[in-house]
Amino acid sequence: MRDLQDKSESFSGQLLVAQPSLQDPNFKKSVVLLSMHSAEDGAMGVILNRPSGKTLGEQNKELQFSPIADTPVYNGGPVGTDQFLLAAWRWPGDGNSFELYFGISQDKLQSLKTEHNDLEVRCFLGHSGWSPQQLEQELQQNAWLLSSMQVDLLQHHKEVELWKKIICEIEPDLRIEADAPEDPSAN
Repeated sequence: MRDLQDKSESFSGQLLVAQPSLQDPNFKKSVVLLSMHSAEDGAMGVILNRPSGKTLGEQNKELQFSPIADTPVYNGGPVGTDQFLLAAWRWPGDGNSFELYFGISQDKLQSLKTEHNDLEVRCFLGHSGWSPQQLEQELQQNAWLLSSMQVDLLQHHKEVELWKKIICEIEPDLRIEADAPEDPSAN
């Protein structure tokens, strides 16, 4: 695990993966893409594995005929659940780094879609946020694991499937907990 005492280290662009023991219903079995993080300002991100099953055009009738109407909508977190957040990312070059566009306007999203045919686009309803030092404390309490983004990672769109894949790659010893049924009495 990282040395969390280094206050200058930023986790922006990384994934927060909920430990199996994290039972908060807002974050249970979640994978959060951190768009912003600093020890002084806190952190902000969106949950990647909570699809709503709707598109932006279905969620917002004003956009049903726009070029971004087919953008999938995800439940991004418990903060600001009445607000849409548009995000996009791509893997230029060799796939070792990614470009993240977060909180962009509809016009910027349309422009990016025109420029890049390899763009992954999502809309998030709400977001996740942490006050200064809160995320560092939760990491020290082993509520979360950190992971880097991987080029093929987000092809797993099912809620638990993505979480299981990442958690078992980071900590293979957690496979038994990751595979445990929601209700152990139903086992």
